[in-house]
Amino acid sequence: MKKIKITLNYMIACLGITISLAGCATGKNTADDATAIEAQADTKNADEQLAEEIGDITATDHTGLMEDAVGSAVVADSDTQDITKKPDMQDKDSQPDAQSENGLPREIQKGTSVSLEDIPYYDGTPYIQLEKNIPDFTEDEKKNTEAFETYSELDSLGRCGQAYANICPEIQPMEERDAIGNVRPSGWHTVKYNDLIDGNYLYNRCHLIAYCLAGENANEENLITGTRYLNTEGMLPFEEMVNDYVDRTGNHVLYRVTPQYEGDNLVASGVEMEGWSVEDAGTGICFHVYCYNVQPGIEINYADGTSWETVSDNRENAQKTESVGQESGCTGQGTRMESDITTEQLEIANGDSDRRNKTAQTYILNTNTKKIHRPTCSSVSQMKETNKQTYEGTVEELENMGYAPCKKCNP
Repeated sequence: MKKIKITLNYMIACLGITISLAGCATGKNTADDATAIEAQADTKNADEQLAEEIGDITATDHTGLMEDAVGSAVVADSDTQDITKKPDMQDKDSQPDAQSENGLPREIQKGTSVSLEDIPYYDGTPYIQLEKNIPDFTEDEKKNTEAFETYSELDSLGRCGQAYANICPEIQPMEERDAIGNVRPSGWHTVKYNDLIDGNYLYNRCHLIAYCLAGENANEENLITGTRYLNTEGMLPFEEMVNDYVDRTGNHVLYRVTPQYEGDNLVASGVEMEGWSVEDAGTGICFHVYCYNVQPGIEINYADGTSWETVSDNRENAQKTESVGQESGCTGQGTRMESDITTEQLEIANGDSDRRNKTAQTYILNTNTKKIHRPTCSSVSQMKETNKQTYEGTVEELENMGYAPCKKCNP
């Protein structure tokens, strides 16, 4: 009995403790509920006060905004945890392979600056694409909608430099073009080849930025000595493309033309042309090309602009070019002049091209551009001494070392 009595007292004590704990919990919940009710009342009062101050937002609307804000914070926190696991949720611009609407990379990778050393000889095409046809404008330039046009001062040889403009209706001409015969660009000659050239005249006064685009006419800083072929087959298609686009849309087009000269030549070997439509991020206009300043059927001495008719037989023509070059000091783009013509090249022309990989010869290396040159290549004289290195061996050995043959002298 005594044991039963002790057990019963123990059970009664446990029951009492349980009831006490339950009462505490109930009291706490009641206190919490009271606090929550007071907080809701405070919030309601604050909402009503804010609604009165704003006027066009009700207390209910403001409460909804607060709820949306809280909900957004929760979602944002959740996304922060998972975004690395869900690449499709990231900003597309942050992805390295993201593309714009026209398929161009959003982050344009710049190529090396254009050099005549890297331009292949003219092969019958009036122009070639450079750097995957992507112009070298900066990202800030590509967003510029301010009208402007700039022209370089003539250099010490009287040659034009780069011309750059943001083509738009504001700078396009409203009147007809005047005569430009009073301007004599560097290397200019008035020479005719009847029945060989459309219009007979070899040279045109070529606008770097066409008159229809910027209204610059007899501006000596905008006119170069260019062949009829350069003017009509090389540059004109791009000029018309830009002009038509601006007329149709009223948008801006960044437009840059840079004449490329070899050494102190008075006549440009060709022109580098770049275009980019601003408002549509290159969707309408996007190009980067090199146009050859050549004339099929005519050889040109780019040093002074003199010219002669091409001899039909290639070997005979090469020998004649060598002879003429020695007398006049000719160098040029698209023609092999003076020291560029060697016995080795004539042998290559006759089918001995494998000789370059089997016979050790002397080459000049440009350690900066990783190009292989013949010692007689005109590009050698333009190298910095710090980048110049003489090498005895074969082209094949140099190619294995990461070098590539110059596209001009073709070692």
